[in-house]
Amino acid sequence: MSRRSFRTGLAIVVGTLVVAAIVVGLLARSALHYPDTRHAGAGREVEVEIKPGMAFPSVSSLLASRGVIARPTWFRLFAMYRGDTTRVKTGTYKLRDDLTPRQVLATLVAGVKDVTVTVTLPEGQHMLEYFARLGGQCPAGEARACPRVTDAAALLALARDKEFLAAHGIPGDSVEGYLFPDTYSFRVDEAPAKVLGRLITRHQQVWRELAQVHARELARVKDRLGWTDRDVLVMASIVEKEAVVAAERPRIAQVFINRLVEPEFKSRRLETDPTIRYGCTVPETKSAACQAWDPTQRLRRAQLDDVDNPYNTYRHAGLPPGPISNPGRSAIEATMDPDGSKFFYFVAKAEGASEHVFSRTYDEHKAAVARYVKSQD
Repeated sequence: MSRRSFRTGLAIVVGTLVVAAIVVGLLARSALHYPDTRHAGAGREVEVEIKPGMAFPSVSSLLASRGVIARPTWFRLFAMYRGDTTRVKTGTYKLRDDLTPRQVLATLVAGVKDVTVTVTLPEGQHMLEYFARLGGQCPAGEARACPRVTDAAALLALARDKEFLAAHGIPGDSVEGYLFPDTYSFRVDEAPAKVLGRLITRHQQVWRELAQVHARELARVKDRLGWTDRDVLVMASIVEKEAVVAAERPRIAQVFINRLVEPEFKSRRLETDPTIRYGCTVPETKSAACQAWDPTQRLRRAQLDDVDNPYNTYRHAGLPPGPISNPGRSAIEATMDPDGSKFFYFVAKAEGASEHVFSRTYDEHKAAVARYVKSQD
């Protein structure tokens, strides 16, 4: 080989090495600056869903396809360097298209911020009313809006699911009575099982507290009537519907207990309207008289005489088949520890009034009704 050819070859090799070194240097410089280089976007918001089980290479490819990052391989190498490839959280993100890779990765590691709403479930409402509220539908005429937490239909289906009931130790055919009325904060679009689970857990917590405080009184009530905890809850749900003034709840609980056990009250029927209304409103199967009834109207003779409604306490002795509302702390406590009075009857002091007049005999009750209740057509 001639000296001239050698020099030419050497020059080519050196030139190639120099070019390669420059390229490598530029790439290294780009790689070093990559994490803090903004993506060439217009600042628009892009929605990206990171699904459970998604591997990080798929995450990088998805971000690139949505125009959030460039160079998905570099993004993956950067995440590997940071040790963040397994720390990305699932969820639906709203990412701008002009962020730096470092900002994008930090957002994915931090996770989606939960959007929460506050919902108040009033005492004494039944489960359909609760589910409507949780589904974003407030009763007509209520001033404040009800934020949507989850799907009402899904709540109802789960509320009657035998496996779900068994898992939470709930006897009967629904969660009625076991949803504690309170103010809750929920994530938007929370899973129905988590929503119901929180309400049930809160009920169980309050029940345990009250049962411990009133252990002796509760045992006396259960022994006298042969009741289970569920029977006490059924009565508490009735007390919740009948009593407005908290101070009257132990007395109203005692009135209904007296009707079940005292010899003077031979029928053993509770004779309370809210149980009929419940039987005509909530159960899946309803009697013909219930189906013919307009819930916006007062009860008619057909409903009062309806023997096919198992919740009709004017026609069926003893407790109804299950709770008719979700009672609060005060009603539960009043039923565990009634006041021991000997009354059998009560009537509101005026139409729509909260306070009642209590009577021991039916004649006394009739006189109170004549005095306080306006005649109806």
